[in-house]
Amino acid sequence: MAHIIVVGNEKGGAGKSTVSMHVATALARMGHKVSALDLDLRQKTFGSYAANRKRFLEKSGMSLPSPYYHDLPEVDQDSLKPGENVYDRRLSAAVAELEPDSDFIVIDCPGSHTRLSQVAHSLADTLITPLNDSFVDFDLLAHVDSDGMRILGPSVYSEMVWNARQLRAQAGLKPIDWVVVRNRLGAQQMVNKKKMGDALENLARRIGFRTAPGFNERVIFRELFPRGLTLLDLKDVGVKQLNISNVAARQELRDLIRALNLPGVNADF
Repeated sequence: MAHIIVVGNEKGGAGKSTVSMHVATALARMGHKVSALDLDLRQKTFGSYAANRKRFLEKSGMSLPSPYYHDLPEVDQDSLKPGENVYDRRLSAAVAELEPDSDFIVIDCPGSHTRLSQVAHSLADTLITPLNDSFVDFDLLAHVDSDGMRILGPSVYSEMVWNARQLRAQAGLKPIDWVVVRNRLGAQQMVNKKKMGDALENLARRIGFRTAPGFNERVIFRELFPRGLTLLDLKDVGVKQLNISNVAARQELRDLIRALNLPGVNADF
């Protein structure tokens, strides 16, 4: 069976689609068969990223390892069983179609609470939750007191993950490996950054996730999107000399892939 990687939280702007595309492309470049789904049916940022890549490669005549992007299939309402949700059927049909030919399926969730997102989380073997380095984003995981030191209790997103874990346990599936990724870190060491780190480590022990390094805030990510490229493609498209920022960003991607500890994956790329 394919290993399902779900990238999600309930807040936009945390870099979910950037993480999704880079993880999916990194796995494809390592020789794995990777499929991709975007569950944000309105914005489809991950889907647009994949479409940009396809157009760029076709126009340039290049061939680069890429994930296979697949839209959710449409479903005839009359084919639904009594009480069956149409989104459940669309997602299960997509996964069933992709699984036989995939080592990994990367699913990007919308930055909001939707039925598709709920179901996807229950399918996750690995759950990646990108998080901006801010207590505004931290509030999705847990409520903290005014000084940011004492955790008052889990928040809405953590409760959804807990429900997904319960569903998997009832179905006899292995537990979700939940990895919270600190994303868009600033270059400066600030008091807030240390508080965030301490709060995350404290919460990780309480509700059962691991932390992993993400991407610093870099202009390169915005520049790559229109061509659908990732950090790993730069030399292939003619960038002979990477600048210090690009080299550091590639190392951040290596560190992330290594931290995910995915089955059969060697992060030496």
